[in-house]
Amino acid sequence: MSSYERFAEVYDELQTDIPYDRYVEWIKQHAPSKEFPTLLDIGCGTGVLGLMLANAGYKVSGIDLSEDMLAMAAERFAEAGLHVPLFSMSMHELDGFEALDAVTIAIDSLNYVVEEADVCATLERIYAALRDGGQLFFDVHSLFKMDDIFLDGPFTYDDGDISYVWHTEPGEFDHSVVHQMTFYVRDVASGLYERFDEEHKQRTFSVEQYMTWLRNIGFTDVEVTADFTDEAPEYESERIFIRAVK
Repeated sequence: MSSYERFAEVYDELQTDIPYDRYVEWIKQHAPSKEFPTLLDIGCGTGVLGLMLANAGYKVSGIDLSEDMLAMAAERFAEAGLHVPLFSMSMHELDGFEALDAVTIAIDSLNYVVEEADVCATLERIYAALRDGGQLFFDVHSLFKMDDIFLDGPFTYDDGDISYVWHTEPGEFDHSVVHQMTFYVRDVASGLYERFDEEHKQRTFSVEQYMTWLRNIGFTDVEVTADFTDEAPEYESERIFIRAVK
């Protein structure tokens, strides 16, 4: 079993503090499902957000680079009695979609694209896949979170079944990091803990840079807020939300 397969198994437990319902409300507020029915969830992971969006009336499809994540998402959708097309694909190589009403890149998934050219390619391909008037919704880590909070570690977690130690170091680019995570997951049958290690790289850019890319590509009505609020970002905001209209 690969380490990333093990990570897929614990991913949902590590995301319990994410207010997915507020993410859905943000999308519904600007792109109600009756007017924007077809939605692509990029970096869909195990399908938690996708299922909530499907239950909110959207015709959802999803892509993710991890086949292990997609397998868990497919199981989640099947258990709910839903058919949701899922594809293993890098977001900067997005292909095969057209006339989409809405696209989401949720929970800092775009930050896993660390090459500037690939970030631009992702946004360009999304623009091409949207219909006129279609909307893009995504969130990214702020510069403050990347440069200050992440480096103020290590971080630890222990709920009895899953434990981890999470170290973060500066990455090779400005405003980038390398997350080194060691997990200990308890086997229910034996009570013993299995160890596995993960390395994740992330990079973010300034709000102004994202806005420049979006506008140069052709997006209009670019709106920026922070931390699941309707307020503009401040210096110590941690998560930046961006909505753009084609």
